[in-house]
Amino acid sequence: MKPAPFAYHRPRTGDEVDECLAEHGSEAKVLAGGQSLVPLLNMRLATPSHLIDINRLEGEPGEPAVREAVVAFGPLVRHGSVERSAEVATRLPLLVEAIEYVGHPAIRSRGTVVGSIAHADPSAELPAVLNVLEGEASVRSRRGRRSVKAVDFLVGPFRTVLDEDEWVDEVRFPIPARPHGTAFEEFARRSGDYALCGVACVAERADDGRVEASLSYLGMGPVPVRLVMPTLGPDEMADGALAEALEDATRSRLEPIDDLHASGEYRMWLAKRLGLRAARRAAASIPALHR
Repeated sequence: MKPAPFAYHRPRTGDEVDECLAEHGSEAKVLAGGQSLVPLLNMRLATPSHLIDINRLEGEPGEPAVREAVVAFGPLVRHGSVERSAEVATRLPLLVEAIEYVGHPAIRSRGTVVGSIAHADPSAELPAVLNVLEGEASVRSRRGRRSVKAVDFLVGPFRTVLDEDEWVDEVRFPIPARPHGTAFEEFARRSGDYALCGVACVAERADDGRVEASLSYLGMGPVPVRLVMPTLGPDEMADGALAEALEDATRSRLEPIDDLHASGEYRMWLAKRLGLRAARRAAASIPALHR
């Protein structure tokens, strides 16, 4: 299969990307890793008149950058770089755990963190991680820059708040300030397949020793859904209190669909089981709880 004809652009600077998008707008697509865009082009599900290849941007880092309380990823940081980064493993183990579920090693060698966020696939892992950590995207155009919180950036399946002349040049994942633990759980029928359900969890210890767990679900609605559980004691995290709170939250907030892969009822069952497992595993990994 071959893509429809398009004009190819290979800018060297971010300003050149801005100019190209300002000129061509909705007729253009930005290419970085290409692991989602290229198949769409080949199947002619996407037929842009202009393709803007940013792989030759000068001075763009290929590795994550740690800045005070965040870890930042430029548009050319590959998934594989995250897997190999000791700094990310130390500061954002949740992201490293989630990356392992993204496709296969060949895909992760080319796919980018920013591209995964900007693609806005509701079944993708990284938007859910950005959502649960309350991260943000740095958006730019010829008109200027703006920062958009994760909860506002993703607005629907494969839809973001980006205007036609805007692109994402960085995403930032905050490092939780309080003592915390994290966990990621996902179920797919085969390794590398899209998840029927998945959940990213951050559990933080409050000053009184109780635990607050935040969960972000993927594959359970048009965008990742963030749920904040009531603050519970360590013992309550292991008994029915957490299960009851999660039951109420999932039933009221999640929107599982029926399709040829699974029923909505089965996806909801997965959401509760995976959510409990992730919350308890995250809480158990908080260092202060083991002193």
